[in-house]
Amino acid sequence: MEPFALYIHWPFCLSKCPYCDFNSHVRERLDQSRFAAALRQELAWEAARLGRRPLGSIFFGGGTPSLMEPQTVADLLADAARLFDPVADIEITLEANPTSVEAGRLAAFRQAGVNRVSLGIQSLHGDALKMLGRQHSAAQAVAALEIARKLFPRVSFDLIYARPGQTEAAWRAELRQALALASDHLSLYQLTIEPGTAFEALHRRGEIVLPDSDAGAALYDATAEEAANFGLLPYEVSNYAAPGRESRHNLTYWRYGEYAGIGPGAHGRVQVDGTLRATRRHRAPEPWAERVERDGHGSTDEERVAPPERAREMLLMGLRLTEGIDEARFLARTGIAMDDAIDPRVLDQAIDADYMVRRNGRLCATPEGRKRLDSLLAALVA
Repeated sequence: MEPFALYIHWPFCLSKCPYCDFNSHVRERLDQSRFAAALRQELAWEAARLGRRPLGSIFFGGGTPSLMEPQTVADLLADAARLFDPVADIEITLEANPTSVEAGRLAAFRQAGVNRVSLGIQSLHGDALKMLGRQHSAAQAVAALEIARKLFPRVSFDLIYARPGQTEAAWRAELRQALALASDHLSLYQLTIEPGTAFEALHRRGEIVLPDSDAGAALYDATAEEAANFGLLPYEVSNYAAPGRESRHNLTYWRYGEYAGIGPGAHGRVQVDGTLRATRRHRAPEPWAERVERDGHGSTDEERVAPPERAREMLLMGLRLTEGIDEARFLARTGIAMDDAIDPRVLDQAIDADYMVRRNGRLCATPEGRKRLDSLLAALVA
């Protein structure tokens, strides 16, 4: 049995960023002990039905998990180690924001057992941070990163580019500064306008204008070039790493492995009684906690993932990877041969246009194809 991944969602933030459509919430007052107990209770419930199995990674996501009490992290890690069989080199990641208060807590998270931290820096320019609604300064971001590099064997951080008015030259300069501070991993995201966000309303009124598609493509190319100069390669559309330093947790998602999700709004794909199931927890934190306290879990929806849907999901996830999809693994995970899951006419056209490559039992999107992946997948997936 392949090791599975465990995702733990902490949905609370100091403020809601205007571009964010994640399941995150702001509370003036928060009963941390209640939500800590609920997370531990839901983890125990999930373990009881999954049984003992190898555990390859744990990821504390959010929201802002670095607002959790470090003891809560330590307790959850101890529970996971008792309930499952962690692999010897288990990867344990915690997302953190680089405010001064949270940076001071990083040592406690390291002591709790976290061995990889992902910092939500987003920009090294003060005006951009203000536009993005971030609560930290560029100086705080650099200071937090320097602290993290001393404490953790593995460090990643996020940046957002293709911001309003951003030029390629300005982005290259900012990225070089970031890469000089990086260790082994960067997540570099193009700014997108998501439904229901504050930015959507501003964009609709013309108060935010993003770079057009040609400019976005040029920024994407510049990103890969600059990262490669520092030895970081694009192993996924938005993620760059030194060889062997990729996020193993996220690779589980993209390779269509199993993952359990606990906490408000968390999703999962797990085998239960020999059947792959899609799991989902209640999104709102307080109703989720009430369900856990009553039933032992906060599930709102769980259904069997049929072979056609498994094939579709694996294509959507796997073609984001530079390595693409192994066709033998595709058949084993979905029960459907690759040729029966894709439109052969579209695939031939994509190969002729140098958007896709199929060789040695793998289907991959080329660098040009990954720039157009959303539209390519919409046409390719049968």
